[in-house]
Amino acid sequence: MKGLYKIGMVGLGSIGTRHLLNIVSILKERGISYTIDLIRSGIGTEPDSKVVQHINQVYYSYCFAPSDYDVIFVTNPTDLHYQTIQHFVEKTKHMFIEKPVFDKIDVSLETLHLKSDGVYYVACPLRYTDVIQYLKFKLNLSRVFCARVICSSYLPEWRPGQDYRKNYSAHKEQGGGVSIDLIHEWDYLCYLFGQPDEVLNIKGKYSNLEIDSDDLSLYIAQYPTMAIEVHLDYFGRQSIREVQLFTNDDTIIGDLINSEIRFLKRREIISFKEQRNDYQRKEISHFFDMMEGRVVNDNDISTALDTLKIAKEGKRK
Repeated sequence: MKGLYKIGMVGLGSIGTRHLLNIVSILKERGISYTIDLIRSGIGTEPDSKVVQHINQVYYSYCFAPSDYDVIFVTNPTDLHYQTIQHFVEKTKHMFIEKPVFDKIDVSLETLHLKSDGVYYVACPLRYTDVIQYLKFKLNLSRVFCARVICSSYLPEWRPGQDYRKNYSAHKEQGGGVSIDLIHEWDYLCYLFGQPDEVLNIKGKYSNLEIDSDDLSLYIAQYPTMAIEVHLDYFGRQSIREVQLFTNDDTIIGDLINSEIRFLKRREIISFKEQRNDYQRKEISHFFDMMEGRVVNDNDISTALDTLKIAKEGKRK
């Protein structure tokens, strides 16, 4: 176990702030010292006092940032991820990259010059929820005939106090749109069932939201012994985030908002009472375990890019 981690944070929006506070909590719990630098554009809002107290240095250009980081956390807008990895790959041993990995799929991983001994992990936090972990390890998923997934919520209510029209989610060129903004669903589906053989996708802008990105994306996926339906939208006025599994014996609902599993036929409910930061914290802890060689990297850049290709374009046989 390393005695001190030198950490850089590229970008510090809401998710970057959450990660930073979880990093601090986890490393203190493990008895590991750390320094945290911010590398930012300077055009965002200033970090608040609960963040500032943990910051060592602030750099406004990657050129001035040190070249001996243990890990860089890439939490800036999606359309900047590829360039950020290129700029910092020689300045750090490892990287944690916020999802989605990129905004485009026609990219070359070879030109990133990733280090063979580096951990390059792409965030996939819903895998760490009690709901998905229960489905993965407590159910016999080979007995599922069909799955139906829905993530429906109202974009203007995502970030209280912010104008949704000015956020990256509203703009296609910044990596917005439900297909990749809600890539969580395809990530956990691939985690549970593997890669599908074929995926058909219909997407577009259908609501009256003032955005130029896709607000609806529908998929039908074919597996060797099952099929999956996926519904993603930005305009649902009552939030729903569920995976529904249809088997010979029961219909099982994994409710990610209410953190519970419901068996409809046998009328049983398993409630976990999990909060959002619980699974976000598990992910950061798991990432440090990867860096320390305790567990393998189960969502590297190549794997995340394969998931992104499905989310953006579907998949043809």
